[in-house]
Amino acid sequence: MGFQRLSLKGRALRLLAAREHSRAELERKLAPHEERPGELAQALDELQARGFISEQRVVESLLHRRAARLGTGRLKQELQARGISDEAVAQAVQALRSTEVDRAREVWRKKFGEPAADAAGRAKQMRFLASRGFGADTIRRVVQGGDDD
Repeated sequence: MGFQRLSLKGRALRLLAAREHSRAELERKLAPHEERPGELAQALDELQARGFISEQRVVESLLHRRAARLGTGRLKQELQARGISDEAVAQAVQALRSTEVDRAREVWRKKFGEPAADAAGRAKQMRFLASRGFGADTIRRVVQGGDDD
């Protein structure tokens, strides 16, 4: 009794069952399994026509999972790395900008809880927020301003 190899569609569906993937991600992951030229594009076209591949769902999924912990800059980079169109990335960034200070303040509060007593402590807090992808203005407002807007 032999094992049957999964088709490209089957492999794509298995990946999509775990989490939302963009078309570019699926192309990258499935390219080594393509046996005939054009086979992968055809399979992905069918899945996209049936609604299994959706750029908007990929954006929503990523933002839902990561926005509470990361800044707009880092989220923008992750969306671009997943092959999301520039227009969809710009819309997501626009939506995130309005909540960036609140999200940064919450991340800062969970990690540190109180303002640093000295310049070295503030620098450490600022580096932490910068590593999470928050912008410089946001970081200054959070670290130096405490809870005020």
